[in-house]
Amino acid sequence: MSASPSAGRNWTLGQLSFVVLMLGLTGLFIMLGIWQAQRLGEKEALIALVEERFEAAPVAFPPAATWPDLDPDSLDYRPLSAEGRFLPLAPVPIFTNLNDPAGRYGGVGYWIMAPFELSGGGIVWVNRGFVPEALVDQYATAPEPSAPATIEGVARRPEQSGSFTPAPDVERRREWVRDPVRLTAFLDQPDQPIAPVTLDLRAGPAGELPQGGETLISFSNRHLEYAGTWFLFAAITPVMLGIWLWRQRRPENLAPGGREH
Repeated sequence: MSASPSAGRNWTLGQLSFVVLMLGLTGLFIMLGIWQAQRLGEKEALIALVEERFEAAPVAFPPAATWPDLDPDSLDYRPLSAEGRFLPLAPVPIFTNLNDPAGRYGGVGYWIMAPFELSGGGIVWVNRGFVPEALVDQYATAPEPSAPATIEGVARRPEQSGSFTPAPDVERRREWVRDPVRLTAFLDQPDQPIAPVTLDLRAGPAGELPQGGETLISFSNRHLEYAGTWFLFAAITPVMLGIWLWRQRRPENLAPGGREH
């Protein structure tokens, strides 16, 4: 009398390892899906916070005495007003590529960063706006001494430089990231307190350069897509394992006497 296909089954180490691997992958995919779902919630909360800050009324720029303990993230995207004057120093163009401009100009160009001395002391680097590459030299010369003024803009935390970011080009007055610490190298009096955030000016009249009002408030948010992908893998993997186990029980995969080849 012949044995049933399921009788006397002996699993090899390789087969057991494959089963464990597939079960482990299923668990891993579930954890990754849960993590992306959590990131989705965090990103949606961040977007809501930024939009709320961006639409708020401007408040006074924090005094220099508070800057050492100030968290740049706490001011990021907040509208601020500042009283003081622009220093008569040549601005620092910072290379950029404005892909989706709110104003007339876009493409390859520069942010025009100028030092603004607060009436209460300390320097804030102000992004006066975007200038196309072909026109940058017209806006990279030292301005005439300016009268005291009140400006309004949107605070931005420092941009992070990477391992491939060039060092500041002090001789040519060119920079690559909007980082107040790096911009200190362009000041005549670097011993003054430097604000830990920069300030993006609001948009001026249509067609005016530098072109303000280009603060980007959109965020990449594909976490729902990523979560769905991981959960799909988590659903497919045990199905694949089940098909493989079913194939192992087929008679042609078993040796005579119920043993596997």
